[in-house]
Amino acid sequence: MTEHPILITGGTGKVGGRAVARLGSKGLPVRVGSRSAEPRFDWTDRSTWDAALHGVSKVFIVPQDGELLTRPFVERAKELGVGRIVLLSGRGVDVPGYADPESVAGRTHIDGEDAVRHCGLEWTIVRPAWFAQNFSEGFLRDSVLAGELRLPAGDGAASFVDAEDIAAVAVAALVEDTHVGETYELSGPSALTLGDAVATISGATGRTVRYVSLSPEEFVAEQVAEGRPRADAEDYADAVGPIRRDMDSHLSDGVQKALGRQPRSFALFVKEAAASGAWQDRPRTSSAAPSDHSNQSFG
Repeated sequence: MTEHPILITGGTGKVGGRAVARLGSKGLPVRVGSRSAEPRFDWTDRSTWDAALHGVSKVFIVPQDGELLTRPFVERAKELGVGRIVLLSGRGVDVPGYADPESVAGRTHIDGEDAVRHCGLEWTIVRPAWFAQNFSEGFLRDSVLAGELRLPAGDGAASFVDAEDIAAVAVAALVEDTHVGETYELSGPSALTLGDAVATISGATGRTVRYVSLSPEEFVAEQVAEGRPRADAEDYADAVGPIRRDMDSHLSDGVQKALGRQPRSFALFVKEAAASGAWQDRPRTSSAAPSDHSNQSFG
């Protein structure tokens, strides 16, 4: 009998791509959910959902911010015979004062978690801290290459988590039965200020990178001067707010609980990213704001 594939939405992203690779290394059938895959999957085009879900047994959901799409997607997945959902959510979803619950990302994760918990399927929720890979693959990379990271994060620290660990937990939840009904809070093994983080990158690369702490007002003014709409700049500043308010420095035990080992360190991430040439190329994008709450992650 042919084994049913596992669908990974966001299958070419920082976490989804790693999950696809891990499932493939296990010899498990995996379907990449992306606009460039076959069958094509596009969160905003519901006509693509059925083909992506056809014959699928389990789904890893990397949600799409901007519209509340997780709930109808989970409902359709259930109708088509999916039995297990693993959801990538974000740190602080249930923490008062962490983030604006009415923000785009906040509403996406709050509604998404509620949908998954009450869908009647097997489920696991993964809530990572800020992604370490934001510095090498995400919205902070160009600032690293430019040599200056300017954010309204003050002297707050964050317990950056390696996307390799996030993907490893997600895959475990997809293929093992012991994670059903669990909510895993994920972080790295220690908290670093942004100054600490860029100093680690500087030490590994020989590239001079410094962190400049701005007030939220200064940050928004700079972003607006660079052409960003004020509302987007304010959302960006708000997303960094939990670090400034020291709400991201705590350590979480989800990696240990799910995998039985310690999480990967930020220093190890930097060493491997530097060895792979992550900071040797020209900037690939403008200093775009994070596109989702991951939290947190901004994955």
